[in-house]
Amino acid sequence: MPHPILFVGAGPGDPELITLKGARLLAEADVVVYAGSLVPEVMLGHCRAGCEKVDSAPLALGQFVGLMIERARAGRKVVRLHSGDSSIYGATAEQTRLLDDAGLPWAIIPGVSSFQAAAAALGAELTLPGVSQSVILTRAEGRSTPMPEGESLAKLGASKATLCLFLSATLGQKIQDQLLPHYGAACPVGLVVRASWPDERIVRCTLGELERTLKAEKIVKQVMMIIGPVLTREGDVSKLYDQGFTHGYRRAVKG
Repeated sequence: MPHPILFVGAGPGDPELITLKGARLLAEADVVVYAGSLVPEVMLGHCRAGCEKVDSAPLALGQFVGLMIERARAGRKVVRLHSGDSSIYGATAEQTRLLDDAGLPWAIIPGVSSFQAAAAALGAELTLPGVSQSVILTRAEGRSTPMPEGESLAKLGASKATLCLFLSATLGQKIQDQLLPHYGAACPVGLVVRASWPDERIVRCTLGELERTLKAEKIVKQVMMIIGPVLTREGDVSKLYDQGFTHGYRRAVKG
């Protein structure tokens, strides 16, 4: 029986933000197939000497999945190294469908997502009591995969939840047009370029300034946009630590 092909989340870029399990599996791998356009080369420092490293960036889906299948059938331990976490914009489903068709086992090891690294860089809690208790991970509609019906920013924005936008660096005007009616021009926006990489860059603006800021800062890719009033860090105090609130571990103290 071949070893399972392992989809490992590399994290957002910092080689120390991979999980302990992910680092261990990289160190044990015979073959690592990684997206060189998104996974920094320093991540491959977790690999052992003699590990075969294949950059999938210039390859089509069938090419690199075919290589993974071939190596796994030859008895080698194969890791597919994804940026961030494999569950978000990772093209994981289309790869695993091909592995299912080939009758090969696979498993997923989660990783830290860029939206989490960006929130940390901004010093932001994305769910503030009385402000927002929901986080929407989405993107603006561009020229690639169309958004399903009902998932436009104009509709999602009606919730006024915290928005984390992937893959949207060149769509600032569209984002403004669809979100301004819900969030207002003064709503804070955090732009984190290459979150957790050595050249990480943080730019703050308002929603009304978004398109102008993206152009002025020459931000065209690898940016996580976080939009919402939570970025002010002003909200209610949670009940969990309120001395006047009783829960299973503490009785309320009056006064």
